[in-house]
Amino acid sequence: MVLLRRVLQKHQSIRGLLGLQFRMMTSEAGHAGSSYTFKTLKVSQASDKVLHVELNRPEKMNAMNIALWREMVECFNEIAEDSECNAVVLSGAGKIFTAGIDLMDLGGEVLQLEGDDIARKTWNLRKKITKAQETFTVIEKCSKPVIAAIHGACIGAGTSLISACDIRYCTQDAWFQIKEVDMGLAADVGALQRFSKIIGNQSLVNELSFTSRKMMSDEASNCGLVSRVFPDKESMLQGAFDLASEIASKSPVAVQGTKINLVYARDHSVSESLQYMATWNMSMLQTEDIMKSVQAALEKKKTKDVTYSRL
Repeated sequence: MVLLRRVLQKHQSIRGLLGLQFRMMTSEAGHAGSSYTFKTLKVSQASDKVLHVELNRPEKMNAMNIALWREMVECFNEIAEDSECNAVVLSGAGKIFTAGIDLMDLGGEVLQLEGDDIARKTWNLRKKITKAQETFTVIEKCSKPVIAAIHGACIGAGTSLISACDIRYCTQDAWFQIKEVDMGLAADVGALQRFSKIIGNQSLVNELSFTSRKMMSDEASNCGLVSRVFPDKESMLQGAFDLASEIASKSPVAVQGTKINLVYARDHSVSESLQYMATWNMSMLQTEDIMKSVQAALEKKKTKDVTYSRL
């Protein structure tokens, strides 16, 4: 408690000496009035500052068609700019999370290559692949933490989707399958690149990728792919919403800065990441959120009782 008082006094003295009061730029209107209207996604307000994004093609087992690939980018780019949202829960409507790529819809798209020769056709195909990769990378780029809530099957591109999320919960009946080799191709939208960094067991990642075998929920939990397993979808979603609400109650400067630096650290050395962190915090430490949080701790309040400015 004495240490907290000293921190608060020191922070106040720095602010007084430098005459600085840092505030993030926010829009007064924010995106509170945004409709988030999409054909393949359903977006709703789960609780204060928490959005629920559902893959919404239950009649097609949430297979990913061209519209869904496009709308995922639009949706999460919009969420990234929504100052009323601090956390996201991502789930699938219907019986399963997702069956992966909609082969009937995307097959023709991939096979119809534009160009007068092989060089031009492959150039354009590469553009299509990198565009598809952005569908899931956009989740990683979004500074708001995204919690994936997986029930039933999560197949093919679905594994790439959840690998770009920050936290993964699943039900006992969930299973995961990097299916692409059975389709005659190497997975190219994120699973091969992210799974080894999530699981930390290259031998297991290789086994799953080479064989397309199913990974059941207990194995997914044991290897670290998911952090919690729930008996059913209802309890899983409630757990995900509770976690999202807890995250959303904290300083958005702290939470979003933490996500950005965790992603950076994953892809860089410790030394580079510390340098990046120092540069990041030389401005972020001047936020008023520190004073509010320390004051709350001194008064034995929780972060949910603190009113932080929108970000």
